[in-house]
Amino acid sequence: MNFPRSSQTALATLHRPNPATWVLELKNGPDNRLTDVMCQQVIPPALDVVEKEWREARRKALEADHPPKGAGGGALIIVGRLDQDKFFSNGFDFDQVLSTPGMGFVYNNFVPILIRLLTFPIPTIAALNGHAFAAGFMLTLACDYRLMTSGKAWACMNEVHFGAPFPRSFAAIMQEKVRSPAVIRSIALEGHRFSPKEALQAGIVDQLVDGGSKALFEKALVFAQTITPNASTGVWGLIKKEMYGTTIAKVAEDYRQVMPFEEDAIAKAKL
Repeated sequence: MNFPRSSQTALATLHRPNPATWVLELKNGPDNRLTDVMCQQVIPPALDVVEKEWREARRKALEADHPPKGAGGGALIIVGRLDQDKFFSNGFDFDQVLSTPGMGFVYNNFVPILIRLLTFPIPTIAALNGHAFAAGFMLTLACDYRLMTSGKAWACMNEVHFGAPFPRSFAAIMQEKVRSPAVIRSIALEGHRFSPKEALQAGIVDQLVDGGSKALFEKALVFAQTITPNASTGVWGLIKKEMYGTTIAKVAEDYRQVMPFEEDAIAKAKL
């Protein structure tokens, strides 16, 4: 199934390699920029399809006289395009962000996706088959698990280098998913490019996989099978809502960002 549904050009493809696993392959150009179209017409409707199909399968499994243990489970893998090994996602189209009235791009387009992933009812696995920068990195942090290629790839929040303030939603998720103050400082204030080995040591990713996109994808499929049964009881998302309740509230309160030139103008007026 291709997205957007109304377009002949697929920016993402959703498929179901087995009854309990869905795969969302991002295909927006060479580096998978998270544009307004991706955030409105691709990722949310794809998540709708996954949730609807999983819930229907789970209801059917529960109606069986003697359902096997784990029946009705499921997991979602999100991966960069599989015909390359360079990018998972290179983040937002920054010019598009700047051109959005009231600087509301993050709140209107991306925050709903972050909340959806933080509360998604089945396990979500980000397969980093290349670089994950800025919002692309944040997309992976909103997932439950992260598997990363051991090859040439970086995980990085480089806003400090190109002059973009952190949205509250980004800070809240980082504080939830990355508990070390030193690592958070390195990510947010230094814009450090974490190699796969560094990302694993820092607890940012859960596993490294040798080989390119195909090897990583195959490993993600195997990993998914180990956790799909945990969604069968229907409480996976409910537990996450309680676990991440404070973080979800902060993410939902995201507000207009103050840009550097505005902050400087305010300081100039005061000083």
